[in-house]
Amino acid sequence: MDRTTPVRPGSPDRPDPVDLVVEQWAQVRPDLETGAMAVFGRLYRIADAMGARMQTVYGRLGIGRGEFDVLAALRRAGEPHVLSPRELTATLMLTTGGMTGRLDKLERAGYVTRSPDPRDRRGLRVTLTPAGLELVEEAVGAGLAVQRQVLGAALAPDEAAELDRLLRLLLASAAG
Repeated sequence: MDRTTPVRPGSPDRPDPVDLVVEQWAQVRPDLETGAMAVFGRLYRIADAMGARMQTVYGRLGIGRGEFDVLAALRRAGEPHVLSPRELTATLMLTTGGMTGRLDKLERAGYVTRSPDPRDRRGLRVTLTPAGLELVEEAVGAGLAVQRQVLGAALAPDEAAELDRLLRLLLASAAG
């Protein structure tokens, strides 16, 4: 088999659970155009399935998806891997209470430290520790491996690139 031809786990011609939902709507409301429902139903199911897979990957490393998100935000900030809780909250779209809980857990595990902000007496700085850096490096690699495996099992590289382009357009429309 050619390396560019993926081994597809499903087929576009075989019904999936979303098809059942669409068919049920067609039976009770044949007047509805359900094409958008099919697309978004599949997007939601993909997000749920991938979320569960990522949780499994991160769980093996002793963290959840939320903790990974904090560590990854600090890692992406670059050297010296420091952000304020406010910056983290804005980046991750969390409440301050949700962020505090994640930071408490990560600090207890030795993955981050909190210290006073020398530029703002009321502020704090969150810093990724060496152990946190090591963990996030392992976690991001493991997570990307799962994502690449799922994508590569279903789509050829040119198909994946086209899907990325189309999803970018859809995201812009939904967020706009």
